[in-house]
Amino acid sequence: MNMEWITLNNGVKMPMEGFGVFQVPDAGQCERAVGEAIRQGYRLIDTAAAYMNETAVGEAIRKSGVPREELFITTKLWVQDAGYESAKKAIQASLDRLGLSYIDLYLIHQPMGDYIGAYRAMEEEYAAGRLRAIGVCNFYPARFADLCESVGVIPAVNQVELHPFFQQEDALALMREYGTVPEAWGPFAEGKHGIFTHPVLTQIGAKYGKSAAQVALRWNVQRGVVVIPKSVHSERIAQNLDIWDFALDQEDMNRIAALDIGHSEIVDHNDPRFVRMLHGMKIHD
Repeated sequence: MNMEWITLNNGVKMPMEGFGVFQVPDAGQCERAVGEAIRQGYRLIDTAAAYMNETAVGEAIRKSGVPREELFITTKLWVQDAGYESAKKAIQASLDRLGLSYIDLYLIHQPMGDYIGAYRAMEEEYAAGRLRAIGVCNFYPARFADLCESVGVIPAVNQVELHPFFQQEDALALMREYGTVPEAWGPFAEGKHGIFTHPVLTQIGAKYGKSAAQVALRWNVQRGVVVIPKSVHSERIAQNLDIWDFALDQEDMNRIAALDIGHSEIVDHNDPRFVRMLHGMKIHD
């Protein structure tokens, strides 16, 4: 397996594929899955304070026997902690739960609350070396441009929903302008549109001896997008990583481009009810 790495705008190298742990709150299951992922060759692990599993991820890292400097660990600041002082505390709390002295990539999880204040705190922690790179999640183009024009350190990464049915080409173009690497959450569209058996993806996969899921991941990485598929099943963890020995040709890329429906069917950051729900979700006292 010849995993590709991408160089962030500050020179830090990040794997193009990682392992996500969203919706794996059970500590034992999470620790086992992360341990298995590391064993199979994943080096990027993506968690968040709001996933309630940083401690389990930290345990898996500790028990893996892989040197810390070979791993790339991402975690995220929740809405409740958006603000200068609260972000400082949240960063320390994540470091403590993970059992680490530094975090490779620290992201603002949602474009809500005082995220500019939070970002200022992140810039300081970045300067101090406790965060190797900083960035954001779910920042749509106008919000993303506003943040970039307001801060000193341009985000290294913007993690947004990216899959064949929501491709966000305009957002990717803007990120390229700012030198920010796009990262896909939900690279399998959370199973929508029958993605795992989708006729177009299945047909393309047959050409290369790959599954529809592998084609969906490969398509994103060929667009310069980092992917973080999640699974708790050993064989799928392995299969998701097995995308580095083939490349889609332009015709395949064009066929997948035609699947875009142009909007999310998972979340709507422009819906006031969704915004209120995120603000209402408390992850600590």
